Amino acid sequence: MGNVERCDKTLPTNAMMYHVRRDAALRARWLTDLEGIAREFGLSAEELEALRARDPRRLMDLGVHQYYVPQILRLFFGNAQNTNASAALECYRRAYPEETARALALQARLEGRHG
Repeated sequence: MGNVERCDKTLPTNAMMYHVRRDAALRARWLTDLEGIAREFGLSAEELEALRARDPRRLMDLGVHQYYVPQILRLFFGNAQNTNASAALECYRRAYPEETARALALQARLEGRHG
């Protein structure tokens, strides 16, 4: 998955997220005016499309800091019902199917030992 070495500190999405997470007015606009916010921060079409797709892999491949990706998903889906069936986790499952399968298999093995 992501790692801090792949973060592009010059990527407009990173600058945008730095401000969005600190500014209630920007957060309030997130679901209603994402394109406007993206224009204000100079996001590329590729960055905006990755945001709209809610695709963690594409976001990290573009250079979005791994810390911001879950925050982006929380802006779209909220943070309630943070479970293994949450909409945010489903985004990660689609983006990282092999890694998800390995993690779920490990979880099942571990639960089998303690069950």
